[in-house]
Amino acid sequence: MLNAMAHRIALNLLPRGKDCVNNMLRFNFPSSTNVLQPLQFHERSHNYCSRTTRTLHTGAQLMLAKLLSLDELFTRRSMQDHLKKIESEYTECLNVVNSSVTEKQWSQDKLQAKRTKVSQMTPLIQVIQELDLKQKEMEETEMLMKDEDSALRELAELERDRYLQDIQDLRKKISNLLVPVDKVDLSDLVVEVTAGVGGQEAMLFTAEVFDMYQGFAQHNGWSFDILEQTTTELGGLRHASACISGPQSYMRMKFEGGVHRVQRVPKTEKNSRMHTSTMTVAVLPQPTEISFTINPKDLKIVTMRASGAGGQHVNTTDSAVRIVHLPSGIAVECQQERSQLKNKEKAMKSLRAKLYSIKLEEETSKRNNQRKIQIGTRGRSEKIRTYNFAQDRITDHRIGMTVHDIKTFLQGEDLLDEMNSALKEFSNQEMLMEMLEENNHRDS
Repeated sequence: MLNAMAHRIALNLLPRGKDCVNNMLRFNFPSSTNVLQPLQFHERSHNYCSRTTRTLHTGAQLMLAKLLSLDELFTRRSMQDHLKKIESEYTECLNVVNSSVTEKQWSQDKLQAKRTKVSQMTPLIQVIQELDLKQKEMEETEMLMKDEDSALRELAELERDRYLQDIQDLRKKISNLLVPVDKVDLSDLVVEVTAGVGGQEAMLFTAEVFDMYQGFAQHNGWSFDILEQTTTELGGLRHASACISGPQSYMRMKFEGGVHRVQRVPKTEKNSRMHTSTMTVAVLPQPTEISFTINPKDLKIVTMRASGAGGQHVNTTDSAVRIVHLPSGIAVECQQERSQLKNKEKAMKSLRAKLYSIKLEEETSKRNNQRKIQIGTRGRSEKIRTYNFAQDRITDHRIGMTVHDIKTFLQGEDLLDEMNSALKEFSNQEMLMEMLEENNHRDS
């Protein structure tokens, strides 16, 4: 048995190449206790030999109090019981579907429901089974580490490190698959920015954040269609909104909603004093016309002449459009385009997103009111992030995470993407822990 295990280890190592193995033998590998540390904000390539690491600065104490490592999560009794329950349910459904007497015992509707469940559960079951296999293989490899042959022990140690990484990756896949998919995450979005406390400085910062989201959309290959914007003489924004469309756009931007605070010396400040200003971001999922309809009888549409800078069409044609939703009193305006028809279309997009967001908040308020960490609830009054220019740092107060290099962050590229990925990880684990807790209460 030991010879067979040693042969398998050698075969697994061969595809990596002789040079790679030699390099691995020359360096000291971390102990198993270090390998098991959570890979919370690290990117690792699939090639073991060319692995790269990218680290973010985080508020460690606050994060460790909220986010469990994969090892801690999967050693919990509630998680183990939940996975066993899933496997048992899958086996039961599969037996029903494959049974020769099923058609006599089950109606066609119930049988179809079982088939659908098997199809939905199969990807998760496959990863669970792969994890079980990797764990058994690692146990066998650890037996080889006690062998008298030093060369065999060395090979076994290398193989164990690979299994540890594979196990972590599979656990990550399982935890992601366990979190239910929210249909809203597949939506496009409307982002609104509004200047808050701080006068001209708040408006200048609002313009920078709006530009950041435009850069983020461009970075991800999404479209960015400005619906409305009210500018100032100094180049700031009192208010602006845009429709962002693209794969996973809402899912990757929904955590931006809330109050953003900036601390810096304004351009208009003569005495070099630090000022604190705020602006608010609202991220509204954009429903399709099929999924969310508005009764035309509930709308009051008014056309008017556009105002402000804009060329010859301003104050000469009735191109601007104002739409009021009579039941709710919500009003939207658009004068971005020369065409009245296009302005009406953009105004309707904004109105539909506002009304849809209100509907979603009503539906999810009961579910979210018990959550300890309010992430992704589109709260507009919550202070979520501080941009401190003197210290060149951005801190997200929901998870205690800090990144540096404000100039790069405001370009809306990798740093913003990584912060939102961290927020999504926290949110997913929060949802998973709630689901496990509910299952425990249901079973007890």
